[in-house]
Amino acid sequence: MFGAEGPRLLRAYAPPSWAMLLCQHILTINVFVLPGLKRSHEPSPYELSWQAERLVSKESWVEQGDYLPLNVSYQLLAGAPSTQQRYLSVGLSSVKRQKGSYLVPTLQSLFSHLSPEECSSIVVVVLLADFDVTWRITTVTEIKTKFALQLEQGQLVVLHVTQDLYPPLTGLKRNFNDASERVSFRSKQNVDYSFLIHYSANLAQYYLQLEDDVFAAKNFLTTIKRHVEEQEAKKTTWAMLEFSALGYIGKLYRSAHLPLLARFLFLFYQEMPCDWLMSHFRVLLTQKEPILIKPSLFQHMGTFSSFHGMYNKLKDSDFEEGLYTNPSAEVYTDMSPYKKHFPKMAWEAGEGFFWGRSPEKGNYLTVVFAQPTVVTGIFIETGSGGKDLLESAQVELGHDVFTTYSEDKSCKEFQSVGMLNNGRFEIKELDKKYMSASSCLRIQITAGQKDWVIINKIRITHRAEI
Repeated sequence: MFGAEGPRLLRAYAPPSWAMLLCQHILTINVFVLPGLKRSHEPSPYELSWQAERLVSKESWVEQGDYLPLNVSYQLLAGAPSTQQRYLSVGLSSVKRQKGSYLVPTLQSLFSHLSPEECSSIVVVVLLADFDVTWRITTVTEIKTKFALQLEQGQLVVLHVTQDLYPPLTGLKRNFNDASERVSFRSKQNVDYSFLIHYSANLAQYYLQLEDDVFAAKNFLTTIKRHVEEQEAKKTTWAMLEFSALGYIGKLYRSAHLPLLARFLFLFYQEMPCDWLMSHFRVLLTQKEPILIKPSLFQHMGTFSSFHGMYNKLKDSDFEEGLYTNPSAEVYTDMSPYKKHFPKMAWEAGEGFFWGRSPEKGNYLTVVFAQPTVVTGIFIETGSGGKDLLESAQVELGHDVFTTYSEDKSCKEFQSVGMLNNGRFEIKELDKKYMSASSCLRIQITAGQKDWVIINKIRITHRAEI
């Protein structure tokens, strides 16, 4: 990988000052090597690595004239990045945890939900940001064993930045009266992300930030592309699309903005957590409101935090593991909708829902498929915060579509597949019992209720008819 002269050093030196325009103020920041900070770049004799030069972004004014250079070099621990720009780069930073390890399962989730063609359009960049060399060697060995193909084809790159390139991580300002240990942890995390984003700036058209303890929904890349196309077609300003409501998970940026984002995180690394900083960055780039895409594409899988192994049960309630697979259909109901919360909103992807006034016994919501469909699973979720639950209803599959007197559509025959329980219904492997194709799915109210009803999601899985 490298010759007898040892690892190659490729880096740029920074001038003594930087400038950055923020909002309506010009803020001049002096950047210098603090006393006691050494700039040695000798790699550990126990860790094989070589220094890799990052691709310089030609789209950002920051790097065109080398105005605000980041003084950092990278050790390439595994993989060989392609010099050809791809559609999406995915960044993950990982450190040693006291309990549990989720990096490899996260990578497995990402690559297992991509087709070979999709894999060729992405590159996953992993920054091993822990200073424990033994942990890094063990982790790299496992990655090389389980992801040899992805490493060989330039779809996965593993990096490290040496500790001497980090700014001070102790004795920092205790904003929000946080404990000094937590301030040091979150401040280092900001620098980790800064270095990760800085390296990724020109690898692809878009950049997706993840954490090292998530799993992905099926077809996540196809869904990202569709939403990016929709957003670009609107010709409105956007700086960040959010494919998860949690932390720094599922945040998508244009790569042209990454040089600024990397420097922003670095300059204000000790001020606040990274997810707060990225919200400020979004506003500075004139996107006033968050653009949160639902259902979420990424779910937090970790049980123990990377901070002292603390228990962490954080979950994204808008995540749908199988993602949206509903076929084309029309939706009818005899319940009166509230405002614009129409029945089809429960069937379609997104954050819409059906909201109906107090249902009576015999009321229904019927989904009529555009084509007969072999239904393999059904999931129905009602209510919001424990209120407006559908208390009593059965779920049915139907056959033989006809037009009613009111010119709605329904089916002539229905067969019950189960009852809602506490406002929810879920059944899998339905095709083992009902093997023929169905033309309708109906929610039939079996008892009236005073409360209104919210139907959030009606989701089905299906297969082709044999």
